[in-house]
Amino acid sequence: MKRKLVSALLVSTMAVTAFVGCGSKAEETSESTATANSGDASEGASSEDAIANLIAATEGTVNIDLWCSETEQYQTVMKKLCDDFAAQYPDVDFNITLGAVSEADMKDRVLEDVEAAADVFVFPDDQLEALVKAGALNEVAAQYTYDMNETDTPATVEAAQYDGKQYGYPFTASNGYFLYYDKNQLSEEDVASWEALTAKAEELGKEVGCETANGWYLYGFFQGAGCTLTENEDQSNNCDWNNETGLAAAESLQSIASSKAYKSYGNDDLLANLNDGKVVAYVSGTWNVNAFSEAYGDGYAATKLPTFKVNGEDKQMASYSGYKFVGVNAYAENTGWSMLLAEYLTNATSQEAVYEATGEGPSNTEALAKASSPALDALAAQSEFAQLQRVGGNYWSPAESLGKNILDGKVSQKVLDDAVAGITQPVE
Repeated sequence: MKRKLVSALLVSTMAVTAFVGCGSKAEETSESTATANSGDASEGASSEDAIANLIAATEGTVNIDLWCSETEQYQTVMKKLCDDFAAQYPDVDFNITLGAVSEADMKDRVLEDVEAAADVFVFPDDQLEALVKAGALNEVAAQYTYDMNETDTPATVEAAQYDGKQYGYPFTASNGYFLYYDKNQLSEEDVASWEALTAKAEELGKEVGCETANGWYLYGFFQGAGCTLTENEDQSNNCDWNNETGLAAAESLQSIASSKAYKSYGNDDLLANLNDGKVVAYVSGTWNVNAFSEAYGDGYAATKLPTFKVNGEDKQMASYSGYKFVGVNAYAENTGWSMLLAEYLTNATSQEAVYEATGEGPSNTEALAKASSPALDALAAQSEFAQLQRVGGNYWSPAESLGKNILDGKVSQKVLDDAVAGITQPVE
């Protein structure tokens, strides 16, 4: 079992949280939730005292495991940030180990064995509730170096809360999707609707598309048409995609997907065909900004998602939006240092570095003000039509099957009824 290490002096200085026992979760020792905000002189002194006390209480090597995205860009920038963090405390012997875990799989990997999982990890907002309920996240009851309520956008701070308590450090605010396109081959009119886009791509002999057999993207068509999908308290789902509007949306998407120019690539296949110059427009997110900017060169552009016709009426394709957080394991070996590292990885300077390396938009307002790109502008334009992802686990497999049926031209009331029956099945 992992051991928590934090000094009693640190607790008294911060006057908020005690980390006690062998692998026990943090317990409040005061009703105060004051933070050590370095912007105020007296609070800054408290922050310095707290960190000094943490250093004084540290014996031996401080081991911290950090899990984050497996992409080369993330691994490189996070390694640099960890090295910079360690360099700030030359009297402490750090052993920070970086692990590569897809953010989509982070919850499942952590919950396989919470006590053996990483001390610090990056996860998307829709995984927060499950991680909290499983006792996998340490509450952020105090901060050493900044107050996230003053530095980050309110939406990102609130999205990292559960039952009024903070469980994550806001990290990025760009976990959504939009349309990349080559403006040297496509005009703004061409990318305004799926019908115009596929027609132009056919004329050019090129490819456009969206990963239709993936519930994350498929949601955008049904939500845009006016259907609903919501999650219940027990993590089951409500879904009306088999109503008259849903059938019309499925038929519209089937018509769009029947174009010889329309493709439904997974990410690896997308990048392979993008590099071959075949794909001139595709729905994706900021994680692929470098690939698209390199492939399109001076033609690189991005915009909100296209509209599509449902019963002859233009409907705006919707999307999921989301945030990423840095969390500290409730069983972290060195809780104080793990929380300080989490703060460092999410401060303004670090978020700027992550943006420069990956293209993902910061949640920190200072860093966000310095970030500007076609991808972030497109994400902002799409945000009006985006919703936070809140859906139970029984959604994904039926949605994937539905997407495959649509791609295969097999749209019927029965297909939709079967999909909705799977999506709304009770949670066992």
